[in-house]
Formats: sequence, C-alpha cells, structure tokens
Amino acid sequence: MGDPWLSIVGMPHDTAAQLPPASRAAIDAAEVIFGGPRHLDLVNAGDRGRPWPVPFTVDPVLAAKGRQVVVLASGDPFWFGAGGSLSAQLDPGDWRVLPAPSTFSWVAGALGWRLEDVTCHGLHAAPLAQLRAVLAPKARFICLLRDGAAPAELAHWLTAEGAGQARLFVCERMGGTDQRVRETTAQGFDLSDVAAPAAVAVALPAGVGLPRSSGLPDDLFAHDGQITKRPVRALTLSALAPRPGEVLWDIGAGSGSISVEWCLTGGRAVAFEQHAARADNITRNAEQFGLAHRLTVHHGDAHALIADRPAPDAVFVGGGGSDALFEALFDTLPKGTRLVANGVTLETEARLARLHGEKGGSLLRVELAEAAPLGRLRGWHAARPVVQWSVVL
Repeated sequence: MGDPWLSIVGMPHDTAAQLPPASRAAIDAAEVIFGGPRHLDLVNAGDRGRPWPVPFTVDPVLAAKGRQVVVLASGDPFWFGAGGSLSAQLDPGDWRVLPAPSTFSWVAGALGWRLEDVTCHGLHAAPLAQLRAVLAPKARFICLLRDGAAPAELAHWLTAEGAGQARLFVCERMGGTDQRVRETTAQGFDLSDVAAPAAVAVALPAGVGLPRSSGLPDDLFAHDGQITKRPVRALTLSALAPRPGEVLWDIGAGSGSISVEWCLTGGRAVAFEQHAARADNITRNAEQFGLAHRLTVHHGDAHALIADRPAPDAVFVGGGGSDALFEALFDTLPKGTRLVANGVTLETEARLARLHGEKGGSLLRVELAEAAPLGRLRGWHAARPVVQWSVVL
C-alpha cells in the first residue's frame, strides 16, 4: 500500500484513552489533524488541529498532501463517515484507515441484535422518507440522527406511516461512560431530553411497509391520470428486469411510477417529461417515496435531452415514441441495453410491430377488463389494449 501520508482514525465517543497503539502513534506523529472540535479536544491536537470547514468539504485535507495528516472521524470512518468522501479523491496508497467500533456496533451490542439481521442508515442530512423503502413487517433498523430533536421527528414520521406501534430504542452517547438507552414507542414518544450524538433502533410491528412486488397501487402516486396503470406497470417492470445499481431512462415518464418502482429495487432513474405539471408530479413522487437522491427529473423533449448522457442499463418509452426518438436511441445505446416501449394508439402499434420485425425481441398485446357497476348489476369495463415491445439491443 506504499507509504500513506493520510491516516483516517476512528474515534471513540468520549475518550482518547481507548485508542489502540497504532491510532495513538499516528496522532502523535501527525503534523496536521483534521476533525470536529470535540475530537480535536479529545486528542489534545492544539496548534496542529484544523476544525472541519462549514459547509463540509475535504479540500483542506487534499491541500495538505505531502505532510503527515490525520483525519479524526466517529467510530468506523467508512460507515456513513468521512472516509468515503476522502478516498473518492485519493490515489491508492495515499491513506490507511484505523477504525473504531461504529455506533451501529455499540447499539446492536447493547440490544443483543445481530447486525446482519438489521439495516443501518445515516440520516444526519437525509430526509426520513428514505426509510420508506425499508419499512417491512417486523423489520429492524438502526438510524444515526442529526441531533437530540431528531428522534421525536422520526417517531412522528413512523406514526404517520402506520407504524405507531414500532418499538424505539433511543441510544445516546454510545460507547462512552455516560451512554444511555431508553425504550418507547413511536406513537407514545415523549422524550424531551435526548442528548447528541444520538441513534435510534427501530423494531417494526407486523403489517407495515410497501409490497415488494412490482405494481404498487395507483393511488400511492401523484398523477393527473397519465400513469402506467398497476397491472401494465407490473408487466413493464418485469420486462425491464431492474437490478440494484442499474440506471433507467424513463422517457415520457408521466407520473414517474415506473421510475419510482425501479428505484425501490435499488437502482437509479432519469425521468424525461415534456409537460411541466407532470414533471412536478414526478418530483413529488420521488420525495414522497424518499427517492429524490436516486431519481433525477428533466423537463423537456427527451430526443434533445438524451444526447451525451452516460449510457443507461435499460430504457422505458412510455408514450409510444417517435421514429426520430427510436433512431436516436438505436444510435446512442450500447449493445446489451434493455429497451421496453408501450403504446395504446394504432399508429404506435404499427410502429412497434415494425420495430419488432426489424430488431426482434418480444411483442405483447395486453387486454384487461375490470369489474364495474352496470346498473344494479356488474359488468366488465375494458381498458384500452396496450402493445408492449421489449428487446435487448
């Protein structure tokens, strides 16, 4: 690993006395030490200390290259810490890491929870809605929170999501001599003296969370009627075959329901929508589902907007598309990209049938009917047929 100039040292909560010899030696040898004021005080950094700038940036650390530098971070620096931000801008061999137990480890140990059975979240600056994708019956997760007021906000949010019976373990100053763990429920939360740094472990009740199957109920989305309806959305997502980490282009996104469900599987999506009000709905849906960090919305003509963008793994054309759009996609997309297009008009059906003949793939015609009142009885109300072309380019 060479001779690293930067040591990223994980700090215990309240004392430097628990630091192992290697961490202590790195701090003693450092010419410059970066960290929060509390950590700098704990190691007696003195004139060598450099508090993190506000707003946070790693630029001062990078500027100190060539000197012996230490960065102090809480617990494990590569678990919602500064480590990832630093390593992304460094060369291999520039750094070494000397971690301490993370807050997640302290909390799990105090509660007797297996870490492999829970999910862990850093919500210092992220919206609570990001948790929506992990709400599931009897699931457990641990959250790092912004300050002492944030646990009450989390309790209120969980109650609004139908998880008022969730058990909350409010954990303060974990790993220190004055650590404290208190249990309450989301709907019964009444703690007003929570001290930072704070984390909350949550044990959810039964009957909460979104279904994991494709095709969420239409009424979960903000839309103006322009939405890929639930059964067709399920078939479309099946054809798109989302995988964690992959990127979708959603062209003619409407409400963004396809993008939202794609992102819920762990991917990222770029939605293109030419109608301003619908683009606003996509943004609302991304925020409501806690996916604003995964779903990007572009208002305008997709044909013009797709040029020079990083290639996606899959593309959905929701409005049928034009000949010019498809030609641009065929010229732009790399081999192996999955392309799915839906249409309801005769003109679009003809276009997709022609493309199927030229490019191959699968051509599917979907005809659905739903029971509806017919006088005092019931009858079948047929939806417009949908033609779906899917192909791997």
